[in-house]
Amino acid sequence: MDNKKANFTRRSALQGMGAGVGTLAATGLLPGTMGFAQAQSSAPIKIGFQKHATGIGSAYGRWYDATTQAAAKRINDMGGINGRPVEIVTEDDGTDPKRGAEVLEKFANQHSCDVAFGTLFSHVVIGSAPRAAELKLPYFVVSEGHHVASGMLNRYTLQPGITDVKSQVQSMAPFVANNLGKKVTMIFPDFAFGHDHRDFFTKAIEAQGGQVVAQIAVPPAETSFTKYFPKIPRETEVVYHVMVGPAVLTFVKELGEFFGPSRPEIFGFIDSLEAVDIKSPGLEFLEGTYFWEGNPRHAQADNSTFDTNFRAAVGVDARGASLTDSKDVSTYAHMFGCWETLNVIKAGMEASGYQSPADRPKLIEAVEAMGAMPHSDDHPQGEKLFNGKTHQVFGKQFISKVTDGTLVVEHTASIEDGMYEDEVDYTTQSF
Repeated sequence: MDNKKANFTRRSALQGMGAGVGTLAATGLLPGTMGFAQAQSSAPIKIGFQKHATGIGSAYGRWYDATTQAAAKRINDMGGINGRPVEIVTEDDGTDPKRGAEVLEKFANQHSCDVAFGTLFSHVVIGSAPRAAELKLPYFVVSEGHHVASGMLNRYTLQPGITDVKSQVQSMAPFVANNLGKKVTMIFPDFAFGHDHRDFFTKAIEAQGGQVVAQIAVPPAETSFTKYFPKIPRETEVVYHVMVGPAVLTFVKELGEFFGPSRPEIFGFIDSLEAVDIKSPGLEFLEGTYFWEGNPRHAQADNSTFDTNFRAAVGVDARGASLTDSKDVSTYAHMFGCWETLNVIKAGMEASGYQSPADRPKLIEAVEAMGAMPHSDDHPQGEKLFNGKTHQVFGKQFISKVTDGTLVVEHTASIEDGMYEDEVDYTTQSF
């Protein structure tokens, strides 16, 4: 692996994890040495769930909620955290930055939550994180934005359960350039998440000898998209799309109508079809196109038992739809991050012997000491490496091809493919 790609390698991660565990062992704070047998309180561990119940993130919020409740049930069925039950305290942030900060205040001052958790949309994270630091409330986000690892935020904000856009697009660019084309038009939402795609993919495709020939920004609350498509240059070989919000189905349908039977190659991030059945009428043109997936929505031929168990726990079938309503399609490529992040919180609290908000710094230090996260029921998406300095996790990425109406994984990018040099060291910041 090129040393210029990252200062953080699998070997150093394992060494770091070993050092961190050794430090915790020396202080008698490893899981098993404290926790269930030595719990000092029977009061619930309160985890404030910042839910996008309304606003443009509502489809994600609903499935983030379902996944969070399923993960909390599993944790409680196994005995809770340090002998205490987990209680999820939910507040709607409206997918709005100002309300996001207000929700954190409610978690800290009204509900007496131990940590805050769950936020997806990047502008909400960016608007909320400063308040988390002021409240000294650990803030575990499930967002994908590069704002955590970039150093924009603070030591109280961590993203240990889902990879970020910079890592994702760096992993995807070689496949796009080598298999689909090198002249790319990008269509993306006009806010921080979309800007991450714009900035990082442009650099990543240029590193592969490619070029972004047009960047088309779309307001995230847009409901009609036909006026944007004529801006796609004729020389375009690949249309790269990533869209969010309640009108994603309209976006993809109108994209197909615009091109008709003659189209360039199309590479999308599954965000453009999250919570949408890929067999919906009007989406037939997607046959043979490609998608990034954070977690393959459709169960693969070699599906792991961990993914099978996760599907059963969150109540979805082999196509990622609700077991009780096949038309209710999940946000499967993202919601695993809630499950995995709650398990990281559990592991961090047990490693630090967490008992009360006074132990919040110890909790953050325990999570920072984590390195390798093996593929398991705790981490059903796959193995990961957590970089304690940047508060960002790295994992595998998947490229799926629509084949007979099914998303079939064609390429899996390694953890190393998505790693990059550190841009911050949060561990040097005081609490």
